[in-house]
Amino acid sequence: MPTSTKDLASLLNASSKVSINEFLQLTKNVIEVMQSEKGYGENLKITGRLVEASPEGEAIFIGDLHGDLDSLTQILRASDFLCKAQSGKPTLLIFLGDYGDRGVYSVEVYYVVLRLKESFPNNVVLMRGNHEGPDDLLASPHDLPFYLQNRFGEGWTDAYLKLKELFNHLYTAVIVRDRCVVLHGGVPSQAKSLDDIAYAHLKHPNESHLEEILWSDPEENLEGTYPSPRGAGKLFGEDVTARFLDLLRVKFLIRGHEPADEGFKINHSGRILTLFSRRGEPYFNSKGAFLQLDLSSQFEDVFQLQRFVRQL
Repeated sequence: MPTSTKDLASLLNASSKVSINEFLQLTKNVIEVMQSEKGYGENLKITGRLVEASPEGEAIFIGDLHGDLDSLTQILRASDFLCKAQSGKPTLLIFLGDYGDRGVYSVEVYYVVLRLKESFPNNVVLMRGNHEGPDDLLASPHDLPFYLQNRFGEGWTDAYLKLKELFNHLYTAVIVRDRCVVLHGGVPSQAKSLDDIAYAHLKHPNESHLEEILWSDPEENLEGTYPSPRGAGKLFGEDVTARFLDLLRVKFLIRGHEPADEGFKINHSGRILTLFSRRGEPYFNSKGAFLQLDLSSQFEDVFQLQRFVRQL
């Protein structure tokens, strides 16, 4: 069996040479894979756009990448994901969304991420970020079309439309039973059931669940919610977080969405861990980070997770 280093080198080399037709076919393949993911799988239960995972095996959580191929490469090397997945070890690779935009290697990042999903469908979970949102919630500036055009020329519109089709199949949330919930942005403050999360994409825009999941941010010294300066989503206080965690019967929230100078940060008395994996402009954080966690271990708060956060 090839070593993970060789596999990764081949994958990176292919990402730099992929043609428009190959990119379109890969995206189409992954859409078909995700359309087939229903009901119960290997240690996963899928309802709507909600993934429920058993608390066993290892999980690798990757925050926003925004076209940062170097950080993605370092994470795959450091975590040894390819070797683990090939050998059949119970390993989940969970991407928290925001794969492209604001990074010159957006196409290459999408290619690598989609190849990983195509090759290891039971090991890779692709979540939806605000940069993969519906048209009425799409982040600005949205420069993915520029990178696609720069790479593929006149065929860029086909690639863009196919990626937008993919966005509608990305997962809204992951719950690891009795452990944690994983969202891109923030807590849906009006959610009253699992269905509000699993079917947030169908309830949008009549209900705010999807908007808040993709766009909201935690705020200290705030009770309830407050309009977000981002122009979408809300700022939410610790009381909102506590109520949501109690609803799901989990201990803490893992999220991305928000730049952090050290690549991660903790909010709401250890109830929220933010991961941001991209480094450099336009965010200028000094480090990126990802989380590598044994899901069978019990943790009471995210302070106990700090030693499993890997900085880049």
